[in-house]
Amino acid sequence: MSVALCTMAHSPLMGYNDPGPEAAQEIDLAFAVARDFIEDFDPEVVVLFAPDHYNGFLYDLMPPFCVGLNARSVGDYATQAGELDVDRALATSIIEEALASDIDIAYSERMVVDHGAAQALQLLLGDIAARPVVPIFINSVAEPLGPPRRSRILGEAVGRAVSALDARVLVVGSGGLSHDPPVPQLANASPEVAERLIAGRHRTPQQRSEHEARVIASALEFAAAQRTDIMPLNPDWDRYFMGVLASGDLTEIDDWTTEWCTEQGGHSAHEVRTWIAAYATLLVCGPYEVAHSYYRPVNEWIAGFGITTARLTNPSA
Repeated sequence: MSVALCTMAHSPLMGYNDPGPEAAQEIDLAFAVARDFIEDFDPEVVVLFAPDHYNGFLYDLMPPFCVGLNARSVGDYATQAGELDVDRALATSIIEEALASDIDIAYSERMVVDHGAAQALQLLLGDIAARPVVPIFINSVAEPLGPPRRSRILGEAVGRAVSALDARVLVVGSGGLSHDPPVPQLANASPEVAERLIAGRHRTPQQRSEHEARVIASALEFAAAQRTDIMPLNPDWDRYFMGVLASGDLTEIDDWTTEWCTEQGGHSAHEVRTWIAAYATLLVCGPYEVAHSYYRPVNEWIAGFGITTARLTNPSA
C-alpha cells in the first residue's frame, strides 16, 4: 500500500475571469508542481472528495456524504462531461467500512458530479476518466450542515479501506478555502429559487448558460469592490487552516463549529471539509509530510486559492 495526497481549490471562474498575469503564472506553476508530483507517484486509483453546487445533489434528497458506484460529469462551466471510470470494488469497500464505522453513508448508482469534481480530475490528471476513481460527495453548501469533525471521521473510515489495498492510491480533496459567492440559501429563497434548489436537477442549456453568466458577472463585481453582500476573502484563516492540516494533528478540528467556519470563511468555505477528509484518510495510513504548499487569494475567482501535495514519511514497499 502506498498513498499520496493532493488538495486543491477549484473555481468555476477559472478560464473566464482573468486574475492578472502574476497570479495566473503562479497558479499555473503550482498546478504544474502538483501534476509532476502525481505523475511521479503514478497512482493506480484515485479517491476524490468533492462537493456539489446543486447540480447532482439537491434538497429533494440531500445526504451529508455519498459514494458513487457509477458517476458522470454534468459538464458545467466548460468542464468535461461524460462518464467517470469508477473503481466499483474500492467504492464498495469504502461503503462497507463506513457503515461498519457507524457512518450512515449514502451511495449512488447514478451519481452526477459537477465542476467541483471534474475540474480536479482534468487539471491534475488531464481527463475525467484518466484513472479509476472513487468519487465521494461531501455536502458543503446545503444547510443544515453537521460539524466539520464528521468529515475527519469519514476520512478515517476511508483510510482504513484504502490501507487494505495493495495499490498506489492518490487521495484528492477538491474545495475552496475562504469564499462566499452568491449561492442561494433555501431558508430565504423565493418560491421559484426554492423549487430550483429542491428539484431543478435538469437545467436546459439556456438556463445553465444564464446562471453561469450571472456568477461570472458577480465575481467581476466583487473584484471591483462593487458587491457588499459577499464576504471578503480571509487569507489569515486560510493559512491557519492549511497549517493545521500540515501539522499532522487533526484533533483541533473536533472543536470547530459550522457557525465558526462560516464566520471565518463564508458560507462556501465549508468545502474545506473535502481537505479535512483527504488528510484524515492519509493520516490513517501513516505519518505524512507536506511536499508542496501554495496559497493566494484571488478576488476575480471569489476564492482563497490553495494547492497542497503530501506523502507518507514511511510508505510501504
